Amino acid sequence: MREADLSAVLGVQAACYPEAMQEPGAVVLARLRAAPATCVVACEAGGAVCGYLFAYPSVLGAVTDLGAAFAPAARADTLYLHDLAVAPRALGRGLARALAGHLLALGQAQGLAWSALVSVQDSAGFWEGLGYRAAPAADCAPGRGLASYPADALYMLRALA
Repeated sequence: MREADLSAVLGVQAACYPEAMQEPGAVVLARLRAAPATCVVACEAGGAVCGYLFAYPSVLGAVTDLGAAFAPAARADTLYLHDLAVAPRALGRGLARALAGHLLALGQAQGLAWSALVSVQDSAGFWEGLGYRAAPAADCAPGRGLASYPADALYMLRALA
């Protein structure tokens, strides 16, 4: 992902999430700057951005608040996938799996033991297909974290090592 992709990324976000879950451009840009190696896009044949995945090196149990900046961990053990979205026009092409697969391979190559995420909008089945399992909310670090998401959000984990 490049900073020049910001407008297109925000367009994909707007097409995929209700307004209450959309995150401001300044936050999205700060995330890209904080973890450029783990923020990726999928593009159509003409180069138009049609999907993205924001992630960063973290620690097991840490959940980034909805709308908050990333705080990559110096001694990371977990690849935290914060936001995956594919524009409706590009659904059915395997882009979400490809984006996730790319970053999971990167996390494994970096020696991270875990990947974690918060599943929203009934996406748990998709994540289960990639090897994630729901974990108790009690496994999350204290703080707002999971509580900043809609009530049906699930904390999910997957071993990488």
